[in-house]
This record gives sequence, structure tokens and C-alpha cells, in this order.
Amino acid sequence: MGKIAFVFPGQGAQAVGMGKDVYDALPVSRAVFDKGDEVLGFPLSQLVFEGPDSDLKQTVNTQPALLTASVAYLEALHGLGVKPDYVAGHSLGEYSALVAAGVLSYEDAVRLVRLRGRFMEEAVGAMAAVLGAERDALAELCRSISEESGLVELANVNCPGQIVVSGSQAGVESVVQRVKEAGGKRAIPLEVSGPFHSSLMKEAADRLAAELKNITFNAPSVPVVVNVTAAPVSDPEEIRELLIRQVYSPVLWHDSVEWMISEGVDTFVEIGSGSVLTGLIRKIDKSVKLVNINSLESAQTSW
Repeated sequence: MGKIAFVFPGQGAQAVGMGKDVYDALPVSRAVFDKGDEVLGFPLSQLVFEGPDSDLKQTVNTQPALLTASVAYLEALHGLGVKPDYVAGHSLGEYSALVAAGVLSYEDAVRLVRLRGRFMEEAVGAMAAVLGAERDALAELCRSISEESGLVELANVNCPGQIVVSGSQAGVESVVQRVKEAGGKRAIPLEVSGPFHSSLMKEAADRLAAELKNITFNAPSVPVVVNVTAAPVSDPEEIRELLIRQVYSPVLWHDSVEWMISEGVDTFVEIGSGSVLTGLIRKIDKSVKLVNINSLESAQTSW
């Protein structure tokens, strides 16, 4: 029998109304949203359920909102007795994975990602999704542009044919204009509030590091495959350090998924809003089973 991985989406998967069905139906899921409101000191649940979308898209709001929705759906799944062999999350989703593995409490995680969002959105820069380029060629193009016109680096290695670059406005614009030099078909500027997962985020990482010093990290109950190394980490102090590095390092999602498949994972369960990760994993390996837990109905019928 194959292994199961729980995976959790990151920024961009949010949607007004996410989690409302499990909030209304399940006390354990309602308790997650209620605790988030209490910890953050404002009605996060109202913003998630009613919007407006423009406010939900603000990084400082998006990050705690997505974490909360993912944990609420996770609680719905817990009631069915399904247990993973590995957990992983895409960027922000790594915090949901750490909650799932018992490394962080939900209360600490939601407080942290609210601050993380605030720190990250204060950096100035841009991002773009590059389609069709080969990784090494795109990395070389980014190095060349960084020397000529402005810093730009690989930020999210998502799946074959989809890599996100991040950096200065000038650097990212140059990649958009010169993408065919790396074999890419086109590059699409992203509507984001900062140059996430680039060296320009090091100040945000330093500020996050100061907050992480005060947080208790537990040994994971299930292996956590982290973005920075695309490998499982079990030492709590190493996880703490990798969360700092994650802010300014590439998200190696493609590598993480391939590593889990090499270890026998044949079922990926995406838990949270949308189906972004399901789409990426399908492009990495069409043979694996994919399950979405993004509604009460999906939680009840998938197993």
C-alpha cells in the first residue's frame, strides 16, 4: 500500500467564503476560526466569510486567513481518522503543515503568519510567473540580469514549465521582456505586494527571526518536507532556522513532491482553499492519486 502526503496551499489560493461550510457544520472547525479571532484581536472570520476580496488579498490578512481555513479543514479530516505519512506546504502553507505535524500550535502559527505577512509586504519589488523555461537556463538569465539591471532570482520552482521569479521591479521586468532567452514561452507579472522568496526579503526574515525566538517548537509527529531543502526535517531548532531562511529562499515545490514520490507517496491530499497544488502535482506526475479537501462535502466523501 502506498503512502499519503497532506499538502497545504499558500498565498494566492484564498477565496472569500473559504471554510464557511465546515465552520457552520462542525464545532471543531468553528473553534479554529473563533480562536483565530481571539488571538489576533479582530474578526478574521468575518473578513474570510464576507470579504471584501480586496482586504482579504492584503498579505497581512491573506496569510492568517489561509492558515485558519486549512486548519479548519484539517480538523474536519481528523474526524475521519485519516493520517498522513508526510506533510508539506507551499510557502505560507508550510505553517499549516507544521500545525498538522504538531510542531507549532495553531495559536502560535496564526500569530506568526500575521506578523510574517506584515513584514513581507513592507519590502519593495515584484514577481512574475515564467512559463515554459528550463530551470538552469532561467537561473542563468536571472544572474545575468541581476548584474546588468537589477536583482532577480528564482522564487518558486513549482512544476515542469512553471517557475516564479522575484526581485527588483527592473530585474523582473527584464525577465518578462527577455524570457525567450531562457526557452520560456512568456512571463506574467503577478499581483503581489512584495518580492517574496528573494534576497530582498532578508530584512523581513530578520524581523521574523526575532519573533520565532519566543515560540515553542515541538518535534514533528510526522515528517515535514520543507521548502528550502525539499527534504524532511525532524529537529525543532532546524525547523525554526529553516522558517527564517524560507522567507528569502526559493520554494522548491517541484523537488519536494518528487522526493515524496520517490519515498513511496502515491496519494496527495490538498487541504485548504482551492486546488492550486493539485494542479501543480498533476503536472509533476500524472500517475499519483490527488484528493482535494476544500469543502465539507469533499472531506466527507473522499474517504
